[in-house]
Amino acid sequence: MQRREFIAFVWSTAALWSPLAAQAQQQPARGKWRIAMLAPEYRQRPLREGLRELGYVEGQNLLIESRHDDLADRLPALATELVGLRPDVIAANGTQAARAAQQATKSIPIVMVASNPVGDGLVETLARPGGNVTGMSLLTPELSGKRLELLRQACGNPSSIAVFYNPDDPPAVQALKETRDAARRAGLQVVAAVEARTPNDIAPGFEELAAARPGALIILNSVLMSGQAQRNSELALRWKLPAIYSDPLFARVGGLMSYGANVNSVLKNLATYIDRIFKGARPAELPVEQPTKFELIINLKTAKALGLTTPVTLLSTADEVIE
Repeated sequence: MQRREFIAFVWSTAALWSPLAAQAQQQPARGKWRIAMLAPEYRQRPLREGLRELGYVEGQNLLIESRHDDLADRLPALATELVGLRPDVIAANGTQAARAAQQATKSIPIVMVASNPVGDGLVETLARPGGNVTGMSLLTPELSGKRLELLRQACGNPSSIAVFYNPDDPPAVQALKETRDAARRAGLQVVAAVEARTPNDIAPGFEELAAARPGALIILNSVLMSGQAQRNSELALRWKLPAIYSDPLFARVGGLMSYGANVNSVLKNLATYIDRIFKGARPAELPVEQPTKFELIINLKTAKALGLTTPVTLLSTADEVIE
């Protein structure tokens, strides 16, 4: 073969094989991509939906292993168990789960939804995470003052509030400080800050809250509180406590109101991170995104049961009114 012919042969072969090589880089080494989810089932559903829309079908080109426990001290063991399954990516819901996964592995990519990933040491910066963790920030602590303002409008400017939170969840602790600061600026007294670490603490916690006789209640965001949204809403109504929470789920299952990011949309968006990682992107270089839209949901049925007349001006700003 002449030199010119050989060079032409090499270039034509490269052109023929380069698409195949690129395709091979996007294929899992073991036949199916493996995702480990450290999240409750109801939080997995939006992410699974997002994956399906991107062409990842469980049983065909995808395997999913999931673990979860409401007790935070169980999460490190579950994370270690998932790491032992050698997944391609770990999806973690909440700061506690993301931290447990990060402690279990420094090499497997982790995509997370967390309230304050920089402040809690999950990433170096939002623009450049720098390690094996990336994902979405819910901005939950920073919205504490806004929630207090909305709750005051709904309740006719009460003179006191109470707070219900999980002290084991770092963003909730930060949100407690911000809520106290916002209450102080508004001239409101925080008559109780009641802790709940497990589902068994919810009912006794509400008894303690009711005994403090606050004018309104703020429930601070955590995986525990979201998992107990139904019980929280029922007990708040039973004890006649007008309450606000960050997760839309709360208002939709009977809570008075919620203000925060659309969590299902945020979780669904995690699928794009996983897709990019499967295609070769490094978590260290994938910026952590923040939600740009926040939803106010008011449950008018609950407001009437609590004897509240919701101002028309507040209703007009709501993204959803449940009647």
